Formats: sequence, structure tokens, C-alpha cells
Amino acid sequence: MRASIPDVDIEAELALQIAAVAASGGAVEIIGGGSKKFYGEALDALAIEVGAHSGVIDYDPAELVITLRSGCRLSEVEALLAENRQMFGFEPPHFAPAATIGGMVASGLAGPRRGFTGSIRDFVLGAKLLDGRGDVLQFGGRVIKNVAGFDVSRLLVGSLGTLGVLLEVSIRVVPMFATEATLAFEHATADAHIRWVNELGSQPYPLSASAWHAGTSRLRLSGSEQGVVHAMGELGGEREDYDWAELREQSHTLFAPVKPLTRVSLPSASPDFSPGRAQIIEWGGAQRWLSGEVNIAALRERASQLGGSVCAFRDHAPGVAVFQPLPPAMLKLQRNIKSSFDPAGIFNAGRIYPGL
Repeated sequence: MRASIPDVDIEAELALQIAAVAASGGAVEIIGGGSKKFYGEALDALAIEVGAHSGVIDYDPAELVITLRSGCRLSEVEALLAENRQMFGFEPPHFAPAATIGGMVASGLAGPRRGFTGSIRDFVLGAKLLDGRGDVLQFGGRVIKNVAGFDVSRLLVGSLGTLGVLLEVSIRVVPMFATEATLAFEHATADAHIRWVNELGSQPYPLSASAWHAGTSRLRLSGSEQGVVHAMGELGGEREDYDWAELREQSHTLFAPVKPLTRVSLPSASPDFSPGRAQIIEWGGAQRWLSGEVNIAALRERASQLGGSVCAFRDHAPGVAVFQPLPPAMLKLQRNIKSSFDPAGIFNAGRIYPGL
């Protein structure tokens, strides 16, 4: 059975809604599938539903680019790509069946493969945006060689809907790998894992994911049958039937919803950030998940010294800022960017920082 994606264009309706809100001085919260509603500060604003804005605008598998309306279900798009032995290179999380392409781009979240193949920002080629005046703006293109407006399209990744309503996006896709295998190794400490995996990263192994938890390091190899078998022979370790989707979707036991979950982003070779604490280390050390109560202020001070940041990702106490505060100059720059797209500040105001 072939993947079927509804073709529904509500661009004109959305433009009218936004123009009306802008004229009245109101504020809106942009809702797609709601799968990542938890991510960022809570809002109290009029909900604008964009999940119905669905359809494939253009997809020629030979070009390795797909252009979609933002309300397309992520699962349906991935099924369509899989029919052509293609996929998103950044392995985006769903968190719920209703996850949409717009939420994928707006959140900027990526899965285990991101540490070796790049982030969503590296794959976005173009976008169509509904701004705070109710105008439709087009950036970039649908082919890799067209780089006009490229950086503006990338700017929308991780913006959490604060710049406008994402209507369409063009994304570069990649071929599926012929085979994959996971190897497990023993490393008693996080520091031993971090040193080891960064040494491996400088060698020509077909690495596509890494993780460390409770004394066990895991590597995923992705590539040709011959290349993966050769790498397995050189690396050793024990082959495992490991479910990387548990890590991507945060269904691993460390991510139990009753516990606060903290994400630490650091330069990959940084030493163990929280010795003795339950944690998962991904992306060669660049992303670290801490489970349980933490002193966010102390963590943020230390992360800043190392050139990183700390996100109160899920289930933290009220009043704890989700994202690490920006230096005043950077915050001013972010506000200037928002004002150029959303002068009245109607889109997801305060979702990331005050005034954004």
C-alpha cells in the first residue's frame, strides 16, 4: 500500500486569520500536531491550527529533494520516502503520531544520526513563510544548486514559530543505507567513552550514531554491506539488536516522564559534565541527557564556561527558564530579527525568551 498524504491548501485562510490578529493587536500560538508543544515556555494565546495545511508540492526521487506543506504528518512523509529507499538524514523525533513537518523544522530537534550527518538546518533548501503582516514570503528554492535566500530558510529551523507560520519547506533527503549494525563496548566512565568515540570520529568508519549509558558504549554503523562488515571486523565489540528509536523518541527508561529531563549541549570532547549521575551521552559527547532533579543555575554557569548551554527540556518546576539565557547583545539581535518578520510580536511570543 502506497503512502497517501492529504492535499489540502489552507494558505489563504491562514493569511486572513493572521491579518485579522495583526489588525486587532492580539497574539497567537501556532499549533501543528502538538507533539512538541511541551518544548519551550507555555503560552496563553489564540491557537492557530495549521495541521490541516497538507500536501506534497514537489518530489522527484532522482533530485533528492522534497517540497511539502507544513501540516504533512511526519510519519506519512517518511513512509513516502521509504517507498523510494530514501529518508531524512537527521533522523527527526516524532514524540506523537500527529507530529508534522512544520513542527519538525520549527523545533529543530534531531535524532541519533544528527551527530554524524548534520542537523535539520543543513538539509533545508527553501521555505515559504506567512509573516506578522499576513504577507507570504518565499526563501530559497527546490534544488540544491539554488542558494538564493538559503540562510533565511535555515533561520526558521529551531525558531519555534516565533518568526511566522511555516507554510512550505523544501528539504534535501538522502538514500537509505544498504545495511546497519550496532556494536556494544564496555567503558566504565563517560570520559572514557567521550575520548574513545572522538578518536573514532577522525577515522574512516561509517559511523551514524553513538550513545553511552551505565557503562556501555554503543556505535551504529551504516553503509554498504562490505563497508559495515569491514568496520565491524576492525572495531570488534559485541553486535547488538539495539533499538535506536528508543533514544530518538525518548522511550528509553532514562526518559521516564515523572522525572525532570535536562539536555546539555557541549563541544563534543568536553569532559564528563555530571559524574555519578544517570545520563545518556549522544553525538560523540555533544548532547547529554540528565535524568532527575538538578541545579539548573549551576549547570548553566558551568556549561557556559565550556562553551555550551543547558535546556530544561521536560517536566521542570514552574519558573525555571527552559532555555539558557542569552547575553544582552545576542538577545537584542534575536529581537531585531523577530521584529523584521513579526513587528507586532503576535507569533508564539515568549516561547523561547521574553520579547521573542
